[in-house]
Amino acid sequence: MKEYYEELWERLPADLQAPDVELRRRFLLAEARAGDRVLDLGCGDGSFTAELAPAVTSVVGAEVAEAAVRRARARHPSLEFQLVPLDGELPFADGSLDLVWSTEVIEHVADTARWLSEVRRVLAPGGRLLLTTPSHGRARLALGGIERYSQPLGDHLHLYTRRSLRELLQEFGFDQVTVRTAGGVAPMRRLLLARAVR
Repeated sequence: MKEYYEELWERLPADLQAPDVELRRRFLLAEARAGDRVLDLGCGDGSFTAELAPAVTSVVGAEVAEAAVRRARARHPSLEFQLVPLDGELPFADGSLDLVWSTEVIEHVADTARWLSEVRRVLAPGGRLLLTTPSHGRARLALGGIERYSQPLGDHLHLYTRRSLRELLQEFGFDQVTVRTAGGVAPMRRLLLARAVR
């Protein structure tokens, strides 16, 4: 899998236009607080890490691909970016973070249980997890077909609905879990925005 993500980041265009950036940015910045220690987990080119930097006490961007870390460092040389293992322990102390932001990542994670356990471990009590992922409600699947959202050779390993994502976060001990849909028209919203508290 590591080779896959290295190759992916090597071939992604430098001017990649990610979907729903403004919507995700508003969701993130509405939650960021001046005293927060933040991890941008799956930071990509570091765009959201850079958005967070002036709003919080500290922020670290983390990625599983060296190519992504190089790209983020080149774009934002004054910010901190770290390479983290694809499936393993995050290099942060227990309870050391106030906010973990992970946008369009969880659907790519093979070992979701380990990933969420690590996210929970590094969050301080009362710390928040914010994540976004594509929405795969019944209407979207009925009209688009599962193949459209989960291609046999694609990198989306999991499809989430509001309910399945909420139940997953609750199962891993998160409290005050809220999941809402955004982007597009109901019932075809394309994005899930989740907030949960450790």
